[in-house]
Amino acid sequence: MGEAKERAGRNRTIFLTKEQELEYLRRCLDARDLPENTCPADSIIWGDCFHALPRISHNSVDLLIADPPYNLDKTYSTSQFRKMDAASYEEFTKKWIHSLLPLLKETASIYVCCDWKSSMIIGKALDESFIIRNRITWQREKGRGASRNWKNSMEDIWFATVSKDFTFNVDAVKQRRKVIAPYRVEGQPKDWKETESGNFRDTYPSNFWDDISVPYWSMPENTDHPTQKPEKLYAKLVLASSNPGDLVFDPFAGVGTSCVVAKKLGRRYIGVEIEAEYSALAAKRIEMSDSAPAIQGYANGVFWERNTRPK
Repeated sequence: MGEAKERAGRNRTIFLTKEQELEYLRRCLDARDLPENTCPADSIIWGDCFHALPRISHNSVDLLIADPPYNLDKTYSTSQFRKMDAASYEEFTKKWIHSLLPLLKETASIYVCCDWKSSMIIGKALDESFIIRNRITWQREKGRGASRNWKNSMEDIWFATVSKDFTFNVDAVKQRRKVIAPYRVEGQPKDWKETESGNFRDTYPSNFWDDISVPYWSMPENTDHPTQKPEKLYAKLVLASSNPGDLVFDPFAGVGTSCVVAKKLGRRYIGVEIEAEYSALAAKRIEMSDSAPAIQGYANGVFWERNTRPK
């Protein structure tokens, strides 16, 4: 448990005592107790997604964000994911995709996180059921050095849709970049803004993101989850591919980043997580969002480059 670790005074990592974990777990729904054909919006469901998915209402989800276990040996709270051969991992991927299909609206969008190796399998599996729109690559900024290979500091997110009718709010996900060489026409800024804080241009988003900081000890969203995704990363997905009031669904919710972001941005959410500790942390983070609704790196309707937002 997180309480057993020694932490510096400035460490803002969120953790729970055993008593707190039990308290917040009581706020979650138990997958085994879900009624049939239910849509428990604004909820964390504790349990196996394969138990929960058949009970969720069909045609209810506007946006799916999935961060399944990458095909790597990885230790989570009380369990371990063991690396599979490629055929077995493909079977696992198709199993959860097919379980989710009935839940999605005809206008739904899908984002699936993966590393470079599992990306090849996941992209192929998604292509069998959806329309592939793009593959986003984002810079993790971290990563262990390797003496006989290139350091792995990139991850992928596949973007797909159920049909040709889907939401994409491009103006909601522009990035504010510093203007290095400002160009003027008749003395006036051309396609950029001159402010007291500097010169900036709001640019259309590409499929390569180098402005994301992975949560670390001094960030208020940080937990001890080994593969926690940043709120800023998911905020781009939620803003681009859903509208206020839409339902965001996450079958591998972890510590609830997708749900926290959905709430902060005025969407409804359902997250399913198999680990009790992570489900409780998700509930805690959702509670914390009431008094701390900001998303680091996102302000005034734009995403700022890393370390460029004015104080």
